[in-house]
Amino acid sequence: MRATCVRIQWDPERGLRLDRLDHRSIQVGLTGEAVVRYVDDWIVSIAEVTSRMERIRALLAAGQDDQARALLPQETPYPLSPGLAAIVSASE
Repeated sequence: MRATCVRIQWDPERGLRLDRLDHRSIQVGLTGEAVVRYVDDWIVSIAEVTSRMERIRALLAAGQDDQARALLPQETPYPLSPGLAAIVSASE
């Protein structure tokens, strides 16, 4: 791991109430040159989302999970090839 500036691992995805979901997400860790390139070259925008997250928290506290979920950004699953899916399953 010391030979690379990018580390990838599969982590369990979590729901709005932090419960484990039945699929995994890629977690990417950056160090060294990758951080510099990420900050200086790869970021295309930054958005302030504090008020949206506060609204989501309030909706969850009120038991309005569906309304809270509707405020989350749209996510698109990345399909894995059968070979890669087998590797990920074997590492679990």
